[in-house]
Amino acid sequence: MTMTPEQAAWFQGTFARLVDNVDQALIGKPEVVSLVLAAMLAEGHVLLEDAPGTGKTSLAKALAATVQGTSSRIQFTPDLLPSDVTGVTIYDQAAHRFEFHRGPVFASIVLADEINRASPKTQSSLLEVMEESRVTVDGVTHEVGRPFLVIATQNPIEQAGTYKLPEAQLDRFLIKTSIGYPDLAVAERILAGASDRNPSARLSAIITTGAVADMADLAATVFVEPSVLRYTAELAEATRTDPAARVGVSVRGSLAMIRMAKVWAAVHGRHFVIPDDIKLLAAPVWTHRLVLDPEAEFSGITPDTVISRVLAGVAAPQARSAA
Repeated sequence: MTMTPEQAAWFQGTFARLVDNVDQALIGKPEVVSLVLAAMLAEGHVLLEDAPGTGKTSLAKALAATVQGTSSRIQFTPDLLPSDVTGVTIYDQAAHRFEFHRGPVFASIVLADEINRASPKTQSSLLEVMEESRVTVDGVTHEVGRPFLVIATQNPIEQAGTYKLPEAQLDRFLIKTSIGYPDLAVAERILAGASDRNPSARLSAIITTGAVADMADLAATVFVEPSVLRYTAELAEATRTDPAARVGVSVRGSLAMIRMAKVWAAVHGRHFVIPDDIKLLAAPVWTHRLVLDPEAEFSGITPDTVISRVLAGVAAPQARSAA
């Protein structure tokens, strides 16, 4: 079954309500909010890399308040253990059996704050759950349910006491984005409400977890023409053959693009994906998956440079004009 134009219109209206609700707490950043919400509906995860004080935690809290589900916050530190994230099995002497005590990762929306401050071993505890939405402890598998969104934050400026996220971990994030500083007009509005220390507390949940799952299932029915699929595959291959790239976009990265593009089309009231969706999403979906050659990095080339070069070098198919 393919999404109908009527369903696409409903999806667009519902999504706009979600963005407006979150925007009450994170003022003036509707583009970032839209990307993060779209990632949630594509059933992916988000890496927010930005300077301190730009609203990374506020965004996660506002999103958690908007969705009528459970939320948790994990402050990643060097002494954090994998069991502190996933949970632990403890022997109950009264019941004479082992019981699994769930960790904070068992929530609809999980804020992994300053994820690069934890050891690689603790970071790896998120690999399975981010990919498969389940946790295996002592040979027993536990499902985390739907929706399940990890919003991880990291500070790119302060490097003392941090551990670089490995490529396998980065590849689990559907998108990587930043919030950035507000412009002067928005900054003035924020300062006017300085007495409100927790604006997310004023938000009301406007969508249930069941409705989020339904929207995700509906977005998955958005139509993608074979020419757009081929265009995506050609772009991914071009990143792998670019002279500046040591590691290009993986197959997981290509699949992530299609999932995100389907949601992005529905967000804009369409029941089909167009090449411009792929172009617009290329940077947030793909830049964090690229590993550059050290010489290229030294010469000033960035992942954004590679993505721009690839988009310019691969011809896009003719956009669909009729539904």
